Amino acid sequence: MPSTRRQFLATSSIALGATAPGLCTSDAPNPTRPLIVSTWPFGKASNDEALRVLTKGGSILDAVEHGIKVTELDTKNRSVGISGSPNAAGVVQQDACIMHGPGHQAGSVAAIEGIIHPISAARRVMEKTPHVMLVGDGARMFAIEEGLKSIDVDSSKLHEAWRKERASKKQAVQKRSKGDHDTIALLVLGSDGNIAGGCSTSGWGGKLPGRVGDSPIIGSGLYIDNEVGAAGATGLGENVMRHCASFMVVDFMRQGLHPQEACLRAIHRISRIDPLATEDLAINFVALDKKGRYGAAGTGTGFKYSVTTKSSSVVLQSPGVTSKDIGPEGGNRK
Repeated sequence: MPSTRRQFLATSSIALGATAPGLCTSDAPNPTRPLIVSTWPFGKASNDEALRVLTKGGSILDAVEHGIKVTELDTKNRSVGISGSPNAAGVVQQDACIMHGPGHQAGSVAAIEGIIHPISAARRVMEKTPHVMLVGDGARMFAIEEGLKSIDVDSSKLHEAWRKERASKKQAVQKRSKGDHDTIALLVLGSDGNIAGGCSTSGWGGKLPGRVGDSPIIGSGLYIDNEVGAAGATGLGENVMRHCASFMVVDFMRQGLHPQEACLRAIHRISRIDPLATEDLAINFVALDKKGRYGAAGTGTGFKYSVTTKSSSVVLQSPGVTSKDIGPEGGNRK
C-alpha cells in the first residue's frame, strides 16, 4: 500500500479510471451533495430515480426506497425482486433492509414471499413497529396489512414436493453462478449531510428454503453511522455475514480512512482471517462518507458500481484484491 494518504488517493484515482466531472473521489472543501452510490451497473437506474425524488423535494428515505423499487421491478434482474431466482423448493424468498442515519433507525424483512417491494416492507417495519426485523410469514402478513402490493403464493405445496424429493435422494444446494450479481445496496448522502441506505435481494438461487443472506442484517449487508458514513455489500452473503463486513468498512472510515481505502482494508482483513482464498470470497463493497467522498472495492478483479450527482451519473470499475495482494495488517504486497 502507498506509504502516505496522498499517494493512496492518487493511486485510487488511477484504479478507478477516468472520473466524471462533479464526482468527488478525494478530499474536497466543498463536497458534492446529494451523492448517491449503489452496487452494480443496474444500480444506475435506481440512482437516477433516487436523484429525481430528491430533486422533487423527497426525503433521503424516499430516495432510497423509490430508487431500490426500480431494481425490484426489473423483470430482467434475476437476483433482485420477485423475478429473482427461486430457492431449492421453487419459491422466491426476498430479503431487504433500510437504515436512516438521523436517530440511527433500521428495519428489515427476511425470507419474505410474494411482496412486490420488500424495501417498502422494511421501511414500514422501521417506522411503524418497535422491531427491527420481521421474517417469513409474519413479514408477509405485516406487509399485506400495510397495503403493500403482493402476489398470491402457495409455497406449501412446492415445499412439500421438494421435501419429498429431498427425502428420496440427497439434493445439493446449487452453486452460485459467476454471473449472479445479487444485491442492490444503495447509499444516499443528502444535501443536508444526513445519510440513508437500503439493500434488497432475492438471494442465492437454489438456496435452502429459509436461508437468509447478509442483505437484511444490519451491520452485514448495510450499515450507516450518520456521524461517519455508510457502506453496503454485495456478493456471497455468508462471507459478508461472518465478518459484520459493512460495519467494518464504516468503522475503518471512523478511524479516518477514505471510503475506498476502507473498502480495501476490510477485504484485506477478511482475507487474512478467512480460510477461503481471496478470489473465492466473492465480496464487494460500496461506501461514502460525511465529507461527500466515495469508493468501492471487490475481491478478484473488483466489480462495477454506480455513482450519481446532480451533474453526472456514471458506472465505475472498482479496484480488485487477490490473494497475492494480501500482506500484513494495514498493507498489501504490492
